[in-house]
Formats: sequence, structure tokens, C-alpha cells
Amino acid sequence: MALRILQAGMGGWGRDWAKEVVPTVEGIEPVGYVDTSPESLALTRKALGASEGSCFDSLEAGIEATEPDAVLVTASLVGHAPLTRAALEAGRHVLVEKPFAPSVAEARELVELADRSGLVLMVSQNYRFFPAPRAVRALIEGDTLGEPGLVNLQFRWNVRPGQGRRGRIFADPQPLLMDMSIHHFDLMRFVLGREAREIYCRTSHPDWSGFDGPPSAVATVRFDGDVLVSYQGSWVSAGPRTPWAGEWRMELERGEITWTSRGNPGERARSERASVHTLGGEEQPVELPTVRHVDRAGSLEEFARAIREGREPESSGRDNLLSLAITAAAIQSAASGRPVELPEG
Repeated sequence: MALRILQAGMGGWGRDWAKEVVPTVEGIEPVGYVDTSPESLALTRKALGASEGSCFDSLEAGIEATEPDAVLVTASLVGHAPLTRAALEAGRHVLVEKPFAPSVAEARELVELADRSGLVLMVSQNYRFFPAPRAVRALIEGDTLGEPGLVNLQFRWNVRPGQGRRGRIFADPQPLLMDMSIHHFDLMRFVLGREAREIYCRTSHPDWSGFDGPPSAVATVRFDGDVLVSYQGSWVSAGPRTPWAGEWRMELERGEITWTSRGNPGERARSERASVHTLGGEEQPVELPTVRHVDRAGSLEEFARAIREGREPESSGRDNLLSLAITAAAIQSAASGRPVELPEG
């Protein structure tokens, strides 16, 4: 039986989900679309050929009319937590874009609400659902190279306002740490299979950047087992652009893993790669696994399977609390100029 999904948040990103992602996953039936903007709903009808009767200006109206099994929240950050809460209170499973709440405390309330209601709450940390990070995680779990020690991760892009236009990201108070670095912090947890215990972060906000908040940051993150991750990220880098997952160099007891992932669609064949260089040996490419659905489609597939199988999904709300906590601690550290410890659990 198909999983009936009502989608909430039909701006440009939401319409991309509806057109490019949802139709690619088997067993998903979109039943309606929600947005408070009449213009966004009109564009949705045009882009998808959706009927006027399938478009709603409130989540409540959409749920009442379509009786969905689940809600897909693709609104902007300000709408993530309210829409997730409303959907859970209405007894619907939820897949929500990251970050799923503006604070760890509010996110924890949503996780507890889902638990009390027996509902699946999953955050779309879509960078996990690519071949390279899954291959690297398997390498580390297999322990053929020994324990990890030092990890270096760099993310470089150059994004500037164009022809007097400024996208949403330029007005974000934390355009790098909250909007992008949360992907990288989540990948750190995923590939290492460890949790962060401390972070020291500093941000940079050049006058010429065009951003309202700091677009660049450096951080040192200490994980269980005294594993250190050195992180550098920038929206205004003049260096060679990295794939979205960044460029990774991971030093282990008996060798080194280098990898990158999630290039733009036309670049993915060459940007999805990993290699191993053992001590005293030559660098060898890592055979990457076949992943049926990558990126956001991977998130949606995992969400649907978890509901059907009655289990907690990968990147559940509960799990994602720990990625959001690193992000919040990075912002706190940058503001205070001091390291911030992360609690266990």
C-alpha cells in the first residue's frame, strides 16, 4: 500500500522536492500541497499540474481534506518546528528538512511528542545517503586500518549576491553553521560512528562578504576516543570549489582515507570517490556500494521503509538531536570565544 504524503512548504525548494524527488521513490503517493503563499501554490499547480483542490493554505485544512499517512515538511527554517508539531499532534508521521528546530530544547520536545504518539519523526540529513560516506563508514567499522586519530575536512564555495538580488541565505544569522555545517557535523558522526564531546569554533565575517551573518568558520571537534576533527568551511572562499560534502582526509592507525561526496548532479560521477593509502603501500581506490536512492530520495525511501517496518529510521529526530547539538555548541563557542563541552546522550 502506498504511503500517502501531504507536503508542507512549496517555495522553490519545496517544488523541487515535489518535482524531482518524490516521484522517484516507489510506494509514495503525494496527496496534497500546503503553503500560506497563494503565489507559491499557483506556481505549484503550474509546475506539477496539481489541481486546485489538492492545494491548501493551512496544514490543518490539508490534513482534514486528504487524510495523509505522513507530512513532508519542506518549508523554510522558521516553519520547521511549528509544522512538525502540528503534524505530530494530528497523528501523522513526519519527515522534515534540517535543522528541524531552531534550538535543541525545542527539537527535544518534538522528539518526545513523537515518542508519546508512537509516530516516526525523521530529519532529512540527505548527505548520508550517498555511496562514499557509506563506504567510509564501513571501512572504519571493519577496523582494517585501525582506530581513527586526526580528521581534516574542508568545505569551499564562493556565493555572492547577484545583480542586486540576495537569496534567503544572505539574511540568515548563521548562514554557514546552521544552514550548511550541520550537514558536515552530521557526516562526522555518521562516518566515525562516534559522538562529539567538545567543540571550539571561531567565525569570520568580512565586510565585503554580502552576508548578514558570518559566512566562514574554523572549528576543532573532539570525538569519543580522542579523535580530533579540524573543520574549515566558507561560503566566500577564493579556493577551488569542493563538492557539497567537502573534502575529507582521515588519518588512522595504519593508513589514511581520503574522500569526497555529493557534487552537483552533472558532477556526481567524478565527485563521488574514496581512496585508501596504507602505511608503506600505494593509494588504492575504494569500491563504492550501489545505493538505490541517493540524496533526498534516500531520505524519503528510508522514512517510508521505517514506517512500513515499524522501526526508528536512520537520522531519526532522536539521533539528529546530537547533530543539532554540535551545531548549537559551535554557535555558542563562536559567540563566547571558548570551547563548549557536549553532554553525553
